[in-house]
Amino acid sequence: MPDLVRELESLAEGARRAIGAAADERALEDLRVRYLGKKGEVSAVLRGMGQLAPEERPRVGDVANRVRDEVEALLATARERLASERLERELRGPPIDVTLPGRRLVPAGHRHPVTRATEEIVGIFARLGYEVASGPEIELDWYNFEALNIPKDHPARDMQDTFYVDEATLGPGAGEGSILLRTHTSPIQIRAMKRAGAPPVRVVAPGRVYRSDYDQTHSPMFHQVEGFCVGERITFADLKGTLAAFARAFFGASTRTRFRPSYFPFVEPGAEMDIGCVFCRPSDGSRTSCRVCKGTGWLEILGCGMVHPEVLEHCDIDPERWTGFAFGMGVERVAMLRYGIPDIRLLFENDPRFLAQF
Repeated sequence: MPDLVRELESLAEGARRAIGAAADERALEDLRVRYLGKKGEVSAVLRGMGQLAPEERPRVGDVANRVRDEVEALLATARERLASERLERELRGPPIDVTLPGRRLVPAGHRHPVTRATEEIVGIFARLGYEVASGPEIELDWYNFEALNIPKDHPARDMQDTFYVDEATLGPGAGEGSILLRTHTSPIQIRAMKRAGAPPVRVVAPGRVYRSDYDQTHSPMFHQVEGFCVGERITFADLKGTLAAFARAFFGASTRTRFRPSYFPFVEPGAEMDIGCVFCRPSDGSRTSCRVCKGTGWLEILGCGMVHPEVLEHCDIDPERWTGFAFGMGVERVAMLRYGIPDIRLLFENDPRFLAQF
């Protein structure tokens, strides 16, 4: 027994010197394994207790426990010492210049060109005094077609082939009648006028719409901005002035505009608005070869017209007293013209090489 006790005391003395001289955390970990590991020196001593008489084992066990606890305490104290020394070195080291600009580890993101175009369009009309409104993308047939003077047998529905929703999937309270993904943002016009109760009303309504189209210039999901103004003595001249001001603000101060007669069920009279081609100029001879405007010098960007009396009556507005105009444009189309994008599908492929250009 005396040999084991002396061995443990000697082991403790050696641990004190070694731990006190440890220079870093790695050295401390090596010492922990050396003394306290499964194959460490303390464990080796304890394995020899099996040769002792039963009455001698408690005393040797007490000494072994004391040595083990002491080594653990020495290791903990040494770790605190090393941490304190490391902190002191950092505080005494060269100062950190907190005024230096941060390092960007991830490239900056880019706003999508459709988002940029939508925000700019809405901003222009907001400055003209229009309120921004929104509505549901899953819409009732009445708001999407019937209230806009497009009854069930109207041929205009063929031009707006869309996606219908099974009413059973929507749960109770979804409403009666056909439910569909809206084909335009014009239903917001009906909702906004009914919500306002009485004119004057000036609203611009951006949002996603859906149709069964997919090719170089069409997408099954795209974005529109609908706008309308209803009040007393609103005329087609107000419509032309408003849209001409928008075109100059969006495409440039020198942008030319023209209006061509066209048909839309929810306006009367209706028109298409064109702008001067932004890709060619007659002065340099490029117009004759322009593939975008096909040499005409004009590009169609939106449809518009005076709000049909039937639409006003569906909103409980007297068409004998109130008049108004409405317009709608595809955001992708004006974005493609603004940024020179040749294929609408590029806008939805999420290719960072394409998006990084904006």
